[in-house]
Amino acid sequence: MENNQTHRTRPLWLPDAKKLVDRIDVLQPVAELIGSTSLEGDLKTLKTVGLKLRHFTQSVSRGTIYDNPTVRHELRNLTSAIIGYSEFVLEEMEQTVDGLLYDSLQTILALCHQLSAYDDREDPLADTTGPSIKTIGGTILIVDDQIESRDLLKRYLQLNKTTVLEASNGTSMFAVLTENEVDLILLDLILPEMDGDELLELLKQDEKLRAIPVIVVSGNKETDRVIRCIEAGAEDYLFKPFNPILLQARISAGVERKRWHNKELQYRRELERNQDFIRSVFGRYLSEDIVTRILENPEGLDLGGSQRKVTVLMADIRGFSSIAEQLPPQRVVRLLNNYLGVMSDVVMRYGGTVDEFIGDAILAIFGAPTTSDDDSDRAVQAAIAMQQAMVLINQQNRADQLPEISMGVSINTGLVVAGNIGSEKRAKYGIVGHTVNLTSRIGGYCQAGEILITEATRNDCRSSLAVGPAQHIQAKGILTAIQVYRLEGASPAKTKNSDTSAKNPEAIG
Repeated sequence: MENNQTHRTRPLWLPDAKKLVDRIDVLQPVAELIGSTSLEGDLKTLKTVGLKLRHFTQSVSRGTIYDNPTVRHELRNLTSAIIGYSEFVLEEMEQTVDGLLYDSLQTILALCHQLSAYDDREDPLADTTGPSIKTIGGTILIVDDQIESRDLLKRYLQLNKTTVLEASNGTSMFAVLTENEVDLILLDLILPEMDGDELLELLKQDEKLRAIPVIVVSGNKETDRVIRCIEAGAEDYLFKPFNPILLQARISAGVERKRWHNKELQYRRELERNQDFIRSVFGRYLSEDIVTRILENPEGLDLGGSQRKVTVLMADIRGFSSIAEQLPPQRVVRLLNNYLGVMSDVVMRYGGTVDEFIGDAILAIFGAPTTSDDDSDRAVQAAIAMQQAMVLINQQNRADQLPEISMGVSINTGLVVAGNIGSEKRAKYGIVGHTVNLTSRIGGYCQAGEILITEATRNDCRSSLAVGPAQHIQAKGILTAIQVYRLEGASPAKTKNSDTSAKNPEAIG
């Protein structure tokens, strides 16, 4: 507990404060003698602050209030306001104005600096050389319960083309922040209701407001309060009376940081929109895992077009044309949706890309837009699962009173050109090349429930495949005969391919 005797000791600064009050009292009569109306507003405000200082010093003299950090904070508030308005009057004075007013103002400034020196005998921040005007811009909120302090800061800021908002306490501060976009807050420490450091903690806990830079401008020089503010998230802490040039520099730096934060936030939002777009476009054709890999490693997705090795899978319904002729259009669409919906899910479950639907056919890619060592293996496993899924599809068709269907699947591995294909107005990610055409041609030779794979796919697989004897087909538009195999099963064992004697292969249902 502090010693009350220390509090009751007559403050060393009290005589200078009384001299300052007396000097301010004579300003108005001097101005009236000169007859300058342009200075009337600022001189009137100076007189008002002088009256506050008079009442303040009288309370200290009578012992109504005692010298302590809070009292000295109030003294600095008043002194800072007197310095500011005195400087404004000096700037507004015409050269023809009598030297008496000029001398009185200089004496007032000297007394203010003497009062400042009682806390720090040599305080560089007490220098109040006029600011070098530099455009800051932005919107700044001043939170101070002293109207003179707010007005002084406001006038300095408006010289810098800054939009200024005001609040006298925490309630009005949050009300202003709710209605306005603010670039920086100048916060006094000693406030009614709740002090500035408490407001600062609340501000930094708010997700929407925490990025606003806060500079504490206060007459309180208690080290623990300064530290508490910095730890709570204040950008800086300036003592009153403040140096206008230093204040301007700190504000400029704070506003610039807020602008960079806003740009970063805008960039993140654009990135999120782009990611949402990629998910909405590719999510229709790719598994969630592949979409996530694309977003995490975007350089792996070259939409401009690139040559790559892929395994192409094409599946279609056997005898679909005759089935479609016997059904009304709505029933045809229902049948296709039953079939293509299940097939798409199987393809994506095995990490494939649904490139497109061509009537009753589904074209899938394994190896684009992302590539893996097991692309052909996954394509084979997907084909087997697709044939097995026909049981469920036909169950649904029977429930919907639709005809049962069967499917053939062809698989081929080779080089393609993959990329964003189309025009500026309409484009899609897809593949083109001989490998695609050859897969389509092989599909014409598939029987119901059959999977045909090429020699290239068989050689590329690391799994143990169970295949039938080699077949040679002469596809339309292909000059040489194509060697294909009927796939009868596959096992994940990474051994040499085998014929139907392979051990425990996963058989086609």
